[in-house]
Amino acid sequence: MTRLTTCLDAESVAERAAAHVARRLHRAREQRGVAHIALSGGTTPGRTYELLAREPAEWQEVEVWFADERCVAPDDPESNYRLAAETLLNPAAIPAERVHRMQGELGAAEGARRYEQELIEGLPSLGGGPPVLDVIVLGIGPDAHIASLFPGAETLDAGPEAICLPITDSPKPPPERITLSLAVLRAARGCLLLATGAGKADAVSAMLGDESRHVPASLLRRERLSVIVDDAAAPPGPG
Repeated sequence: MTRLTTCLDAESVAERAAAHVARRLHRAREQRGVAHIALSGGTTPGRTYELLAREPAEWQEVEVWFADERCVAPDDPESNYRLAAETLLNPAAIPAERVHRMQGELGAAEGARRYEQELIEGLPSLGGGPPVLDVIVLGIGPDAHIASLFPGAETLDAGPEAICLPITDSPKPPPERITLSLAVLRAARGCLLLATGAGKADAVSAMLGDESRHVPASLLRRERLSVIVDDAAAPPGPG
């Protein structure tokens, strides 16, 4: 069952999300000595990262990964890595050796190949399945896409062995991207999805409905999914 939390506004969403991530990281470090988190881009996650950066001690023994990346240079304004660096990685002084960046500047195919290898080498898996992250922070598009997995895309049909996928025909610019596979998102111990604003309300409602390839967010494992939204993005109540 998906855990849905509704907050008054975007700032409240970021505060609740930061507390959720901090608890997840603390639990992972207690249980396994290290925590693995994957970050996404976007305005709401960005504010969450700013709040998390206020407690640098919470980022000791944490390995930072990414859910997706645009095929641009790391200092490009469109880069998810740049957003994370400015809001979290640099302010919290997270050592570079614990930050695993998707190298979008290499192009989709080569960047995905290298990141997949890094994930295999750096992350434990369970029972021969995909690498297991402790928490993945996700946004959701108005079309209900997550990471760079878009409605009806062939990447949604990649098998359980798929880990990191190249995207060459993204419906949103730029067309070339790198993304974690649906199998990796579903294998994570927890996914945290954030949405703010009325423009995301329909996507959130669709995500909570029946599973559909036309609603990628609906394909996440609901028993491992926490959703935090503001009032504007919240699905309508009964009646």
